[in-house]
Amino acid sequence: MNEITTILFFSWLAGITAFLGGVISHYEQTIESKNKDEFVHGVMAFGGGILVAAVAFSLAPEAMNTLSPLLLCITFLGGGMTFGLIDRYLSSKGDSKAQFLAMIMDFVPEALAMGALFSKDRKAATLLAVFIAAQNFPEGFNSFREMTTDKVTPKKTLIILLIISLLGPAAAILGYYLLVELHYITASIMSFAAGGILYLVFQDIAPKSSLKTHFTPSIGAVIGFLLGMIGQQILG
Repeated sequence: MNEITTILFFSWLAGITAFLGGVISHYEQTIESKNKDEFVHGVMAFGGGILVAAVAFSLAPEAMNTLSPLLLCITFLGGGMTFGLIDRYLSSKGDSKAQFLAMIMDFVPEALAMGALFSKDRKAATLLAVFIAAQNFPEGFNSFREMTTDKVTPKKTLIILLIISLLGPAAAILGYYLLVELHYITASIMSFAAGGILYLVFQDIAPKSSLKTHFTPSIGAVIGFLLGMIGQQILG
């Protein structure tokens, strides 16, 4: 495969796992029970742990290494406040799509970075694609449950997740051609996304992932963050 085909393939592969997670969530038809409730909360916490790891090891470091303190404050707080307003608006409408919004904010900037990385280090970019794919799977699983709970039909939800997978190739190609030398723009996007993700994790995802009488869902968050650390060790 030539380089462009490789970028398109791996960036799509990184995104299609969100759709696969949604498919499994859709066809998972076991009856509601205490154990299933614990499992679902664990998957949600696992996704939250991965999102925090994405902020800590992928999005924030690039922003901190590139941006001035002032620009870092503006973009990071801007992301948190913007998605705070979006979350408030959705809540006023009776909707809650925190996992879905966080998944997009995580996936798109990382795909941009992956595309830019392909021009410098193909092996590292490939490993990053695998890491993103691992992130997107539980996020797709959680997003499906979240969106169908908000009365979006399963078919429509799966179509949306499938479309999301196409954002990966689009963002990666954009990063490859346009952002490889525009470090400030790339870092600003990552900082904005990091602020928004952190808001969503603490406002919506973490509170919904806990169970008062069980500690195992919170262990899912620990495992999710551990996966992020391992991914950083491999990529680093």
